[in-house]
Amino acid sequence: MTDDANIGERVLILAPAGRDAQLAAATLREASIASTVCDDMEMFCAEQIRGAAVGLLTQEALARDAHASLATTLGAQPLWSDFPLVVLASRPTTPDGGVRLGRIAGELGNVTMLDRPLHPEALLSTIRAALRARARQYQARELLSRLEQGVRERDRFLATLSHELRNPLGAIRNAVHLVERSIPPDSEIERPLTIVDRQIRHLAKLIDDLLDVSRVTTGKVVLRRKSFDLRPVLQQTVVQLEPEVARQRLELSSSLGPRPLSVDADPVRLEQIFTNLLANAIKYTPAGGRIEVTAGADDGEIWVRIADTGVGIAPEMLARIFDLFSQADRSLDRSQGGMGIGLTLVRSLLELHGGSVSVASAGLGAGSAFTVRLPLSQARERPAPVVERAATHFAGVAPHVLLVEDSEDNREMLQDLLEMDGFRVDVAATGAEAVSQALALRPQIAIVDIGLPIMDGFEVARRVRAALGASISLVALTGYGRAEDRRQTAEAGFDAHLTKPIDLKELEAVLRQVRA
Repeated sequence: MTDDANIGERVLILAPAGRDAQLAAATLREASIASTVCDDMEMFCAEQIRGAAVGLLTQEALARDAHASLATTLGAQPLWSDFPLVVLASRPTTPDGGVRLGRIAGELGNVTMLDRPLHPEALLSTIRAALRARARQYQARELLSRLEQGVRERDRFLATLSHELRNPLGAIRNAVHLVERSIPPDSEIERPLTIVDRQIRHLAKLIDDLLDVSRVTTGKVVLRRKSFDLRPVLQQTVVQLEPEVARQRLELSSSLGPRPLSVDADPVRLEQIFTNLLANAIKYTPAGGRIEVTAGADDGEIWVRIADTGVGIAPEMLARIFDLFSQADRSLDRSQGGMGIGLTLVRSLLELHGGSVSVASAGLGAGSAFTVRLPLSQARERPAPVVERAATHFAGVAPHVLLVEDSEDNREMLQDLLEMDGFRVDVAATGAEAVSQALALRPQIAIVDIGLPIMDGFEVARRVRAALGASISLVALTGYGRAEDRRQTAEAGFDAHLTKPIDLKELEAVLRQVRA
């Protein structure tokens, strides 16, 4: 018998004729090689799945269609595994016999054929070689396991890092908004505050890109597809970036054609793709330059081209411009910053959609052009609902809000901002305090930080929802913005999910929505 700890080092033997199995097992035993004799192909396949290093079979074991089940079993091996088989065969007496053995060997994969009669030392030499090869595969398995564990630890680290970074960013952004509302119009401090706010948004985007590229490369992104006309998404992207275009003193034009560009895709992800590409063009185009966005359809595909007259890309970088962390060094001082992950994210998201992205540049100083291609959808897109722009402040009496946040800076800044908008605000710093105040004060809305000590925001939501039902609206406030995080907040009873640092317009829109 083979010890369970060493089960992967044994040789499986299947030799249904005569005493071949017993003789082979005895030969291996004398050489201190563990083995298991199998009664039939069903047992051989089951033991292979359980764990083994090498399979030793005779030609008779592969008679008729017995090899088909073995081929199926081997076809289900993990990527690291290429199970070695040693087949003892007599020399074929007919050409057809040789052809059949060759075909079987091709179907089974990693097969070494040995002619009978066979000297024991030749068998041992072949088995030892197969064992060494299998040991190499086990090393690859361990390496892959460590790499996968490293990826899991990286994802956990990035998620934690994003949360820890979002807390101070949220406090800083709220403080900026508070100062902006306190200063007179056209104050000298308005310009530096605008710069601080812009850089905060830039930092938040870098965090989002880091998390997104991690999720995409590990297959954790779920697309929410629908059929729609791509042109409004492109127009919205252009409009959102117009202030940055004006600040950089650039010329931006778009020509999207008169006909709908129907795609079956996730509109949020497509907007993310084109925002990244257009932001890149703005970043690397000097003042006075031009950026053109054009789009059309041909051969069952939609294409979007974003071309600029910027600094261009060196020829040696074109082949790897989309690789992770492989940023073209377009300026000596690297004043534009960036981590080289935006284009990786663009390519990965497009591949999820069945699309592609390519780049062309005549070299440094000659500008560049990125072309996105997506499959053309045959389905008609549904007209987008008309959404009225919300007012800046609440009309009438603003609701009573309970703000639950353990970070003192975030709590104070957000409280001041909400009170400026006319809200009556009570605060709590812990989960237990939040539940107690919610039951006693019965506010209309509770904004609850998820990462509270001892009793987290999920438990707060469950207890408050159980006690007050639909009479209170719950808004989750967190540094985690993944799809699974949003699912967890919804399951805990929250009506909305806000990611730090909070955009005040988004907060006000959410507060209106949950009270509608």
